[in-house]
Amino acid sequence: MNVEDHVMFTAKHGKWKVGDRLLNLEDENIAHFLASVANTVNLKIPEYLTGVMNVAGILNLAEDLSKRDFMDAVIALKSPGISRKLAPLVFEEDKKVRKHLVDVARTLLVREVLSKKVEIEYPEGPVTEVRVVFPFPENHVNFTAKHGRWIVVKRIMIDEKTPMADIARLLASINETITLKLPLYAGIDVRGIEAWFGEFKKVKKAEIPLVLEKYNHLTPSNYAGREFEKHARIYALRKALERIGLSLDIPAKALEKYLEKVR
Repeated sequence: MNVEDHVMFTAKHGKWKVGDRLLNLEDENIAHFLASVANTVNLKIPEYLTGVMNVAGILNLAEDLSKRDFMDAVIALKSPGISRKLAPLVFEEDKKVRKHLVDVARTLLVREVLSKKVEIEYPEGPVTEVRVVFPFPENHVNFTAKHGRWIVVKRIMIDEKTPMADIARLLASINETITLKLPLYAGIDVRGIEAWFGEFKKVKKAEIPLVLEKYNHLTPSNYAGREFEKHARIYALRKALERIGLSLDIPAKALEKYLEKVR
C-alpha cells in the first residue's frame, strides 16, 4: 500500500483524546508540528510514571530546588545528594533495577526545576483537540511520519494489562525522535551551537557556572531564523545540560531496561 507523506500523532486513553495530522509538509510546518507533539508527550509522561515513582514527592523536591537561583539549582541537580533523595521516591527494591528509575526521576526533576527558571517547552503549545479520525478504535498512542527517507512508526496499543510505565516509555521515545528531527526541519545550526559549548568536555562542578554563562550569553538569532529562535534556545539548553551530565529529556532506554527487568 502506498502511504502518502505525512506526520501524524494520536492518543486515545481514558479522558485523554487528542489527534492531528500534517499534510502540508513544508519544513517549517513540520518543525512546528513536531514541537507541538513534543510539548504534548512531555506534559503527559509524569502522569504515566505514578505507578513506578512518587511523582508528587519529586514535584515537592522540585519546588524546594526552584527557590534557588538558576546556577545553584543546576549545581544541586548534578550533586550526588540528589540521587540519595530520589532513591526512596522510586518504587523498586532491587538496587540495579532501581538505578534505571532514579535516572528517569532525576530527569523529571530537572525538567520541573528548570521549567520555573527558563523556557523548556516550545512556543507552539500542546495538541489539545481531536482533528483527525483515530486510526484505531482501541486505546492507543500513535506517532507516524513519512517524509522523503524519514519513515517512523511509534505505537502502543493499550489494554488493562499494559504497564503505565510502558506508555511513558513510548512517549519518551517519541520525544527523543522529535529532539533529533526538529532542529533539522527548523533550520537550526546545531553544529554552531555545539561548537559554542565545544571548550567543555567532561565538566567538573567548578565549571558548571561557566557552561551556564555560555548558555546565558548565546544569541539564538545567530543559529536560527526569527521563527525558530526560541527552539534554538531550547536546543542550546539541552546541549549545555549534556556537557554538565544532565538531561532535559526523559530517557526511554532507562524505562525500557526497567521494564525488561520486571516483566
